[in-house]
Amino acid sequence: MAAYHFTLGDKRYRFHSLAELMAKATPLRSGDQLAGVAAATAEERVVAQMALAELPLATFLNDLLIPYEQDEVTRLIIDEHNASAFAAIAHLTVGDFRNWLLSEAASSEVLAAVAPGITPEMAAAVSKLMRNQDLILVAKKCRVVTAFRSTIGLPGRFATRLQPNHPTDDSTGIAASILDGLLYGNGDAVIGINPATDNVRQCKQLLQMLNDVIETYAIPTQSCVLTHVTNTLEAMAQGAPVDLVFQSIGGTEATNRSFGIDLALLAEAEAAALALKRGTVGQNVMYFETGQGSALSANGHHGLDQQTCEARAYAVARKFKPLLVNTVVGFIGPEYLFDGKQITRAGLEDHFCGKLLGLPMGVDVCYTNHAQADQNDMDNLLTLLAVAGCNFIMGIPGSDDIMLNYQTTSFHDALYVREVLGLQPAPEFAEWLERQGIFAEGGTHLAKGLPGAFAQALNHIPKPDEAH
Repeated sequence: MAAYHFTLGDKRYRFHSLAELMAKATPLRSGDQLAGVAAATAEERVVAQMALAELPLATFLNDLLIPYEQDEVTRLIIDEHNASAFAAIAHLTVGDFRNWLLSEAASSEVLAAVAPGITPEMAAAVSKLMRNQDLILVAKKCRVVTAFRSTIGLPGRFATRLQPNHPTDDSTGIAASILDGLLYGNGDAVIGINPATDNVRQCKQLLQMLNDVIETYAIPTQSCVLTHVTNTLEAMAQGAPVDLVFQSIGGTEATNRSFGIDLALLAEAEAAALALKRGTVGQNVMYFETGQGSALSANGHHGLDQQTCEARAYAVARKFKPLLVNTVVGFIGPEYLFDGKQITRAGLEDHFCGKLLGLPMGVDVCYTNHAQADQNDMDNLLTLLAVAGCNFIMGIPGSDDIMLNYQTTSFHDALYVREVLGLQPAPEFAEWLERQGIFAEGGTHLAKGLPGAFAQALNHIPKPDEAH
């Protein structure tokens, strides 16, 4: 493990490892301070960024942050690195890479071709040298399109996950939230429930309910119950109507072990979902969630900064060609991202790194009630992400998830973004909204008046047995 030196004036700085250099170059956040890896001063942070800018990108292929023998995520990153795609940028330093990404030479088509040659560590490193506007500009150029029953990520489109959570998994309450969300034009990315009761039986009941809604009203979207992957595997084995397989993932083997998963288990689940062939316009069957701080909270960070660990999680996601990936950016709490400024920066970094690596990134624009943040901070981040080309956000009644007890984006937040930026839902879903009389022709505004027939019909949604 090499040491890195940088001289500024008459002072010589020494960073004992690449991991230390990366951590100290990271914009300030509470999680890195908690882990004891953050720069001690603003001067040390700037010097680390200057030293990082001079490193050749190839350094990250030779000086591994976590040893190859100790971590299967490292092995995945190295074994699946595309040398041919990397050749176009192999001569660049991290600083040169930033300048190239911001140039007109780095078009959407060029960035897509180069993506398989970029490692998560390269993406994390260059993000540490960027201002927020740089992260937005480059992410905007990175277009990643995926499909199942709706097509996500097309230019001019902005999707949402309709999240009808309920603290007791009450089917009537869930149905009311689904209706509310659909009437606001939400749900084109997925209708996804976080179950309060996390077992196979409840998972199957919720999946059947969602399937009945989607099939009865021919809604061009997909469902997901955000249970552990082993529950979803068992539900599929029992014949449940599974569209997407969900799992939280991290950027180290130790973090994933704390989630009860490894790469082999994810591969098994992907194969099982693909075998069902339930997609109509595509077969991207995986849905992953991530978040800065998960590796530290699992004591699986190996001394790395939390943003670099987060970027490494995207290597895991990229392996399985997911329909959706979202970073739940402020959910863990102020121990990791202290205030609105840190949450905003982290959301832009995560979206940038994921898109640069070729992932269909969404962001759960959120915060906990004990963080130094409020809904105005979330409005700012939401707007910046929409400008940056974010694929999707969450949609929850009133912005308040009463089951998970955090604040996120509401159904009307998506309407705001679509109206102010002239964006539409996924094309298949937009056509359905117009046919139902929910959206006016043109696809960015609600139709005048409530589509009563549709609302009445949804009162008769087949409901599962409510026994838990």
